[in-house]
Amino acid sequence: MNLPTVLDLIADRETSARQNADRLREQITALTSELTRLDSELADLATTRTTLRALAAAEFTADDPTITSAPYQQILRVLATAPTGLRAKGICLALGIEPSPKNVEGTRAKLKRMVNRQVLTEDEPGIFTLAQKRT
Repeated sequence: MNLPTVLDLIADRETSARQNADRLREQITALTSELTRLDSELADLATTRTTLRALAAAEFTADDPTITSAPYQQILRVLATAPTGLRAKGICLALGIEPSPKNVEGTRAKLKRMVNRQVLTEDEPGIFTLAQKRT
């Protein structure tokens, strides 16, 4: 082989390697951008989770089981005017909420939370009433 042929082969290989390196740099840039976006999303989700947990904990306190958020206050008003206990579906209807399974289950979860905090009682399964005030 003569020197010009070897130099041409090296030049061709160098061009090919440069093109591959440029392509890989573009992929790295795109992947780095996507990773940055996902890291930001993960941080936002962690912040949201922390905030929601703090808000959920703030609805009830160990010293004062008073419920402060509007949905809980609405449930208490409905039960305060009911002559007997109500089911979750009945509370949805009284609040003007469509009694779809999703809404009934959400209301039931709130009712159970209030039972756990001794704000309501569930003497019969699924029948919720206001707890008697302790003196």
